[in-house]
Amino acid sequence: MRGGKYSLFEGGTRVPFITYWQGHIKPGKSDALVCQVDLMTSLAALTGSDLKGPDSQNLIDVFLGKSDKGRENLILEASTRTAFRQGDWVMIPPYNGPSVNKDVNIELGHLKEFQLYNLKKDIGQKNNLAKANPEKLNTMIADFEAIRGENYGKTENLILK
Repeated sequence: MRGGKYSLFEGGTRVPFITYWQGHIKPGKSDALVCQVDLMTSLAALTGSDLKGPDSQNLIDVFLGKSDKGRENLILEASTRTAFRQGDWVMIPPYNGPSVNKDVNIELGHLKEFQLYNLKKDIGQKNNLAKANPEKLNTMIADFEAIRGENYGKTENLILK
């Protein structure tokens, strides 16, 4: 995968998540999108509580291996900068600053233009589809800004027309 620690690319944001509960969770693999913030609401539901954490979703069936239906979207963060994952798609907004951490030679994902990748077809994030698919990009920007707000670190609000 492209990127690494502190990167907005998959190599910096994708983290394996393992659950184990002898006699309750069967061995298996899932590509469901989950986040650590989902643990609060999910574990509360497991114990019979109706408590919910902010931004936390009840994904207990995913954690127990009973479902592959995870989150529909997720804000990704690396070194205070954010990107947006929605299904198989990821959108990285433009950011100022270095594009590579030269100390460890890792791409950070900071470019002066929007980036759009279909992870199902391009897990290595080699083909930026932002210019070729402006409708999908603009939809993702709008959905991202509905969650994150318009002021998320970029210097201007750029939407492809």
